[in-house]
This record gives sequence, C-alpha cells and structure tokens, in this order.
Amino acid sequence: MDVASPAHTTAAPDPAPAKPARPLLRWSGHACWVLLLALATELRVGRFGFHPSDQGFILAQAWRVLHGEVPHADIISARPLGSAVLHVADYALPMPLFFGSSFLSMIEIIVATIAFAALVTRRRVLDWGPGMTAMVAAASLINLNAFPLMAWHTVDGIALTACGAWALDAGLRGGHALARRGGLVLLGSAVLVKQSFAPAAVIGLLWLVLHPATRAGTRRGLRLVLDLLALGAPGLAYVAWVSLGGGFAEMVEQLTGGLPAYGERLLGLWLADPEALTRPPVRELGFFAAIAVVLLAVRLPGDRLGAAGRAASWVLVLAGAAAVVWTVVDGRFTGSSRWADVLWWIVAVSVPVNAAVRRQVPWPGLLVLATGFMTSLSWGNDTPTLLTGTLALTSLLLLGQILPPRPRLARRWVTATAGLTAVAVCGWVVVARHDQAAYLDLGHDRLTADLGDLTPAMAGIRTNPSTFRFVRQIRDCLDRFPAARTAILPDSPFAYPAFGLRNPFPLEWPLPLEIVGDAPERMLATADRLNREGGYLVLFETDSIRMLATGGPVPESIPADTPVFDYLGLEKAIQARLTGRTVTCGSFVGKYAP
Repeated sequence: MDVASPAHTTAAPDPAPAKPARPLLRWSGHACWVLLLALATELRVGRFGFHPSDQGFILAQAWRVLHGEVPHADIISARPLGSAVLHVADYALPMPLFFGSSFLSMIEIIVATIAFAALVTRRRVLDWGPGMTAMVAAASLINLNAFPLMAWHTVDGIALTACGAWALDAGLRGGHALARRGGLVLLGSAVLVKQSFAPAAVIGLLWLVLHPATRAGTRRGLRLVLDLLALGAPGLAYVAWVSLGGGFAEMVEQLTGGLPAYGERLLGLWLADPEALTRPPVRELGFFAAIAVVLLAVRLPGDRLGAAGRAASWVLVLAGAAAVVWTVVDGRFTGSSRWADVLWWIVAVSVPVNAAVRRQVPWPGLLVLATGFMTSLSWGNDTPTLLTGTLALTSLLLLGQILPPRPRLARRWVTATAGLTAVAVCGWVVVARHDQAAYLDLGHDRLTADLGDLTPAMAGIRTNPSTFRFVRQIRDCLDRFPAARTAILPDSPFAYPAFGLRNPFPLEWPLPLEIVGDAPERMLATADRLNREGGYLVLFETDSIRMLATGGPVPESIPADTPVFDYLGLEKAIQARLTGRTVTCGSFVGKYAP
C-alpha cells in the first residue's frame, strides 16, 4: 500500500491525458454554468430572508479594512481577519453590496465543490462529461442546504483549502511552478480566515514534501525554499501588517483568548447516545458500514469470484449509494439532525475500503475528511453542514472507483439526464427548505419588504415587515441625529456597510464569545474618548433582535428610560459612561453629542 506520497506510488509522471478539443470553449462553458447557477440561486434563494446580526458581520469588518483600520490594533477579533481582507472585493462588484456578496459566496461554494471533485476523480474538469458536471452542480446545492448565502469565514476556509489543494496537486503533477506556488499561497491563506483551518497549511506542507515531484529535477533546494516561502507568505504578510500597525501583542492575546473547539460532537456522534444508531439519520451509518464490510470481502479477492463477484459488487455499491442518498433525505437539511456528521463518517468508512481494494491511499478522500473536521470546529454550527454535498459525492466516487471493470453501457444522454434530474431535485429541495423558513426570518410568502427601499446597498434583499421596520428606524435615526461616528449596539453590524457608517468602537458585534483580550476595557475607553471629542451617536437596542426572526413587534416609539438589551452588562456600562444627551428614536435609546 502506498503511504509515501499524497498522489502517486512512484515518481513516474502521469501519462498526459488527451487534450479536449477547443479548451477555451470548454472553459467558457464551465464558467457560464457556475455563474448561472450562482446567479439563479441568489435570485431565488439567497436574497430572500435577512437578519441584522451575522448577515453583515464579515462585510462590516471588510468595511473597516477598506478604510485603513489594522486588524487587532483597531479591530478586536477572536479570529484572524483574512475573510475581511478577502471580502473587500465585494465592494468592487458592479451590483448592490449585499446581493453581490451573497452571489460571490455561492460562487465560492460551487468552485470549492468542483475542486474537491476534480481531486477525488483525478480527472481534469475539461474532461468531465455532462453527467459528472451536473452531479457536481447538484452537490453544490446540497452544500448550501439551508445555510444563508452570505460572506462567512467558514465558506472562505473551505474554498481556500479546496482550491489550494487543487492547484497544488495540478502543479505537482504537471510540473507547473505557478500553479504549485499559487496553491500553497491559498492553503497558507486558509489559516488566516479562521484558526480551525490551520491544518490546511500543514496538509499543504506534507503534500509538497512527500510528493515525488519535489524530489525530482535540478535545483531542488532552491525550489523547495521558494515553495515554503509561498506557503508562509500570507501569514508573514499578515503578521507584518499587524505589527507595523502596533497590534502584535493584541493579536496574540485575541487569537489565543477565545473559547477552543475540539469537534467532540462530530467525533463522538453516537457515543453519548448509542441508541442514535437505530434512529434516522444515524442509522444509515450502520447500514453503510455493514455494506462496506461485505463489499470489502467481495472485492479483495479481485476477479477470482467471477461473474457472481462482479454482480455482487454492483449490488453492494448501489446499496451503499442508496444509504448515502437516504442520509441526505433523512437529514432534511437541518443542522439539528446531524446528517452532515453521518456523511462525514460514511466518507471515513469509504476511505479505508477504497484503500484496501485499490492498494493505495485515496489522499483526496482524506483531504475531504480533514476539511470536514476543520469545518466542524465552530462555536455555533459544530458540524460539517457546509460540506454535505461534497461528503456525499466523495463517498459515491470512492465507491465507484472500486467497481470491477465494466463496459460502457450508458450513453452520454443517459448520464446527462440523470445528472440534470439530480440538479432539479436538489434545487427544488433547497428552494422548498428556504421558502419554508429563511435563515432567522419567515417563510417566503411573508418576505414582502425590499430593503433596497432604505439603502441602495441592500437592493433586492427581501425580509419580513418587522425586520424592515427595524432597519427603517436605523435609517430614520441617522437622518435625525447626524454624526461623524455612529454605533448600533449590540447586534447590528450590517448597518455600518449598509449605511456607510464609521463605528468608533473596536467591535462590530460584541457577543460574549467575541469579547476577547482587553475588549471590555477598550470599549469603555472608547466611550471616554467620545465624551472628550464629541460628534457621535450611539444607538442601543432595547430588545433582542432574535424576535425579528419570528416577525415580532417593533415599537415605533419608547420611553427614554427603557432598559437596553445587552449580553454581559457591557452595553449598559457604555450607556452609563457616555455623557451625550439621551435620545429616543423608534425602538432605540441613544446617546447623542453633535
């Protein structure tokens, strides 16, 4: 069994595949379906539903970076601010900001799905037929499932890991230095969007060092040094930027001060409740494992079992595929059912079966497993839900690779029809799931208000009347009480990029888990500075905005002594420290010093 290289059993180069005719036309075709699928998903799913909290968090950080603020020195963050840097690009798109940002996030999901599929199949995208292309498109929709389309660090981490590994593999196999080093730069950048993606850089390092191509050719030492510099360049640039901005000590304190995540729910899927193995969707894991054991027994003898063995292999692989499909069906696209965890474990079973039959380690399958684990290292969504389509497709591809040789029975139109049917079914399920209840918003028929009526940055984004009223009140407050520096505390980071506001505080969204290092002291020190300098408006929410997700009432006016909403007492302390005059505006209480 090959364990020395992530890609090959020997140093011999792969035979060059036949180049497809008209590669530019084929690349254009693939680019078109990616853009069209992303646009269609955004038009029908992504723009429906909005919540003022996390659906503007990354954009708010990018807004600060765009205006020259330095991570950790000016912006407190429990994570590296690589996503904020990446999503500065959202502001350059020729479309409304929030619409364009969601559109770009769907492109990230699709391209990451393509990258993983290309790695697992070991086939160039240009060599894919319509059936394979359609299956990847369907997997992209499953990856989205019920997740809101928005700029998010986990989406960035998955995309950087997948595309980085894809480029690195292509560069190593084809001897292309630009692709190899570009892939290493992407893998190094994955670390900067979230600490949980740090293993991506380690994977890139091992892939590079263990690959036979690294040990071949002349000037190997210089080439390796340049490759290692490419891997470390994003991190070195980030540390240098922060250090020159005076935030090195703060960066260390903030990045090491957050609550750690270990992936215990994923790794211990059924340990806390063994009876879960008999209930959906976890029961499909037991079915798949039993099928895998029998399949292994049938395939290990090779062709010595003759026609009976080949027929049994087909039946078992189809049964395994049915278990994968049924896991997706049982999951119902809800995080609470842990269906993503089941798919992760199914891939974990598929990898050793594939390795034992083919006598070589399926390194791309292990990469998918590792990415799923990294994705699950989260405070709020500790499951690889954003990788479900890739997990399902990977398990099917790994099973397909161990089937006995067979004649080509299906014509291209048959596979294309099957693939397009899968796209249609997955698309219908995604639309139905989002229509039933958008992320932290109401059903599709109750999303009757267009936020573009309040600010051009949110044109096309539909929400319920309560959320619309909440956002309208923010706009009205800004009109009534103009100020050079404005903050809305604690749960409305979207407002800064949406209305072009400059937040004087070092945190956009002071959730308890986001308050790391000396954040409370710096927030209060900012209040003292505002008192000295004036020219500020600080609005305090008086109710949890979670009630907006249910269409709860938003009062048009409140008394000035209405208690403000906070998590740890920080907002109340800031309110008490600010010396500006007390104002009310809609459902907000504020402090204003023109």
